[in-house]
Amino acid sequence: MDLEEFNSLPAEQARSLLRPCLDVERWTEVVSAGRPYDDLDRCLEAARTGAHPLTSEEIEAAMAHHPRIGERAGGDSVEATHSRREQAGLGELGDTVRTRLAEGNIAYEQRFGRVFLIRAAGRSSEEILAELERRLENSAEQELAETGEQLEQIAALRLEGMLR
Repeated sequence: MDLEEFNSLPAEQARSLLRPCLDVERWTEVVSAGRPYDDLDRCLEAARTGAHPLTSEEIEAAMAHHPRIGERAGGDSVEATHSRREQAGLGELGDTVRTRLAEGNIAYEQRFGRVFLIRAAGRSSEEILAELERRLENSAEQELAETGEQLEQIAALRLEGMLR
């Protein structure tokens, strides 16, 4: 699908298409209602900023669709397909990185009560591990904000992939 087709979809169909990018009703409403977009950059800007900042409730709901970093998403949902593609760039993890990611994921979940989320696309496993370790030092408020920003980045990347 290209941007012209997206712009011409009925509102409910557009929102349904957007939901696997970020399952937040306010976000799907904002991005859908912003149509027609003159160009892809404006559409992606709406995806990155249209519902910023996400509320803690929106973040919690959206996180239900994200596996742990370094773990393969199961199932055949659109969200699982996106996740597998996004994490494919990690390649084969060495034993040391795999162990440190697993330990970091556990520490993160114990500290913040949710899985660690990061935009994996375009990042190496070492970069992701460094971010995980850095973010373990965040306050709960800082981490909630960073998680929301990561969800917005992931949503924009997923939308871009669908519209190219």
